[in-house]
Amino acid sequence: MKITISQVGQHVEETVTIGAWLYIKRSSGKIQFLQLRDGTGFIQGVMVKKEIDEESWEAAKQITQESSLYVTGIVRQDDRAPSGYELTITKLEVIQVAQDYPISPKEHGTEFLMDHRHLWIRSKRQHAILKIRSEIINAVYRFFDQNGFLKIDPPILTPTSAEGTTNLFHTKYFDEDAFLSQSGQLYMEAAAMALGKVYSFGPTFRAEKSKTRRHLIEFWMIEPEMAFMDHEESLVVQENFVTYIAQQVIENCPLELEVLERDVEKLKNIQAPFPRITYDEAIKLLQEKGHEIKWGDDFGAPDETAIADHFSKPVFITHYPKDIKAFYMKPDPNREDVVLCADLIAPEGYGEIIGGSQRIDDPELMAERFSEHQLSPETYKWYLDLRKYGTVPHSGFGLGLERTVAWITGTDHVRETIPFPRLLNRLYP
Repeated sequence: MKITISQVGQHVEETVTIGAWLYIKRSSGKIQFLQLRDGTGFIQGVMVKKEIDEESWEAAKQITQESSLYVTGIVRQDDRAPSGYELTITKLEVIQVAQDYPISPKEHGTEFLMDHRHLWIRSKRQHAILKIRSEIINAVYRFFDQNGFLKIDPPILTPTSAEGTTNLFHTKYFDEDAFLSQSGQLYMEAAAMALGKVYSFGPTFRAEKSKTRRHLIEFWMIEPEMAFMDHEESLVVQENFVTYIAQQVIENCPLELEVLERDVEKLKNIQAPFPRITYDEAIKLLQEKGHEIKWGDDFGAPDETAIADHFSKPVFITHYPKDIKAFYMKPDPNREDVVLCADLIAPEGYGEIIGGSQRIDDPELMAERFSEHQLSPETYKWYLDLRKYGTVPHSGFGLGLERTVAWITGTDHVRETIPFPRLLNRLYP
């Protein structure tokens, strides 16, 4: 019976066959220990010389790291093993002996590993990170499906950006100029006016020449938009969403969290509601801590970390100044110089993982904003139409997948949270 490593728990004391790669091998003379991986997990296979045919024994002696093979054996329960199971090998068939595999158990530099990213993702740590990434993606779909959202796919090629084209990638769309999308938000607002509660989940592109551990050139965004929903109601959706993701990872990826040596107790503490602090309060807090920052400045990474260190959960920073936020954010009706928005800052120095706001729904005010920001009403006539034909209060937010994966996995740099990262100096592999 051919199975995967993830299925061994269903076949204890049964003879099975697994297609696998050799991860690590060690020998004690008459016993060979093979650490095997198949993409679904890792398991140790044990070969005892007197219990196996000579051909299989000799083949096992010749195989090298990342050689591919079929192993047949009996699944044994073993509480000492990380997965709880071990394989007593009764037959081994080599598919290919790998020659001179470049990534050995020794230490390698980051650039070397990034050059060999196509192979690096086979390692236990990278496997664990990408497995958790997949679980988070699945949790995103489950959460929105269970809460009455419809998935809508906005275009990746756009005629321009309502937030300016400085950080956009330019291309030609036949005889027109086009840009890779920075965000699907404006299109999602149109979808919300048709379908109520919607979300998108797709790649976005930022041509920022940034080398920080929080930035990628190409990354994935989850962007919900909700009709008939105000700012406060949106915050509740956001904190429930993040809580759900964290708890699903704890429940479904315990082995991966153990491989990463992640402090699970910190993740268990991620439970709604989350604390909230206004921009005014955040500025005062930072000034008391000696940060050189004044009202009207945006927060840098050290500022966000200093604020987050006051809380054991993610924290919302709300009501930013109008002048440092996007044109479409609705002003606070009680205070015209700030907007109804919030950034969600993750604990442990991982920075902003969500940005959201209530959107302007007044057609006259939106027209004023277009004029103030020198945006083309012709290019985005369709967006202005949303306020002209049946405008309603509505809110939305965007969660960056890679930063969220970095935070939940405890990974220092976002380059390890996406299979093939696109960085300022990297388009290979």
